Amino acid sequence: MPILCRPSVSVPEHVISMDETLELAERAHAGKPQLSLAYRLIQNTGVQKRHIVQPVEETLRHPGFEERNRVYELESKKRTPEVIEQALANANLATRDIDAIIYVSCTGFLMPSLTAWLINTMGFRTDTRQIPIAQLGCAAGGAAINRAHDFCVAHPESNVLIVSCELCSLCYQPDDDDVGSLLSDGLFGDAVAAAVVRGSGGVGVALERNSSYLIPDTEDWISYDVRDTGFHFRLDRRVPGTMEPLAPVLNEFAAGHGWDVRDLDFYIIHAGGPRILDDLGEFLDVDRKMFRHSWATLVDYGNIASAVVLDALRRLFEEDMPSEGASGMIAGFGPGITAEMAVGRWSVDPSGSSD
Repeated sequence: MPILCRPSVSVPEHVISMDETLELAERAHAGKPQLSLAYRLIQNTGVQKRHIVQPVEETLRHPGFEERNRVYELESKKRTPEVIEQALANANLATRDIDAIIYVSCTGFLMPSLTAWLINTMGFRTDTRQIPIAQLGCAAGGAAINRAHDFCVAHPESNVLIVSCELCSLCYQPDDDDVGSLLSDGLFGDAVAAAVVRGSGGVGVALERNSSYLIPDTEDWISYDVRDTGFHFRLDRRVPGTMEPLAPVLNEFAAGHGWDVRDLDFYIIHAGGPRILDDLGEFLDVDRKMFRHSWATLVDYGNIASAVVLDALRRLFEEDMPSEGASGMIAGFGPGITAEMAVGRWSVDPSGSSD
């Protein structure tokens, strides 16, 4: 059974605190009538700090889409190899053992995908499958896990590397001052993460089943407007309420596997914002503390898009790890509105072939 192994996560060296975020918002958008509401919403996110790839003054200016994308390419190539090497070590594998690379990112664009550069640079086999996912936003972390699961089921004994590179700060648009844009400016952070799904062996989540769901007629609730200045993030005010229709979907998904969603041993949930986690706990009748790893990611890093589920899982590994056979759910949410869900049990390789 495919095993999702311990992720590796790295955040950039430049840090912006909540206090600095609020100060910058007041300075950059002074006098705007929507600022006071956005100010309160940012405070309520619970984010204490975020990490960004450039100093904040460089982040605040807009040198143009071409330059932004150049920085994305430079930083992604600079930061992904070390994270990948650690993820491979966590899975006790080498580059030659990887059969497919799933690369997820919604904050920059490269063609060919970064997967080609990774294969050429890091010594992956030339027959390694490339599976880039660019347009699922925050849901892409869950989608990558699910597609890796599917690949390993279709190709037994294969190993899949997942790489998430989200440099959200490169999408900052200084002239966008609607409430959704201002809120996202205080919520999103940058991170690079990687994890391996082994076809067999290893320690981690033995993936048993996955599913996807799209809430009908919500495709414009989370979106990009693509303009001369790049990607302009659009967030509908109805997005925070999406857990009400999605919670029953997660409930039915678990029930279809013979499990009670209220009685799982661990939950790895995308931390899109505080209301997402609060509402999901309420509608699923799950104690808030069961989402503690997602809360910790939100507080320490903000919303790091597709990397959230990998960072929350990393925190589960760093805690006292679950016992053999413990049941859990992984769920990511993003544009569409899309949910990507997986269930599995904690597995410890009896042969000791993995950390």
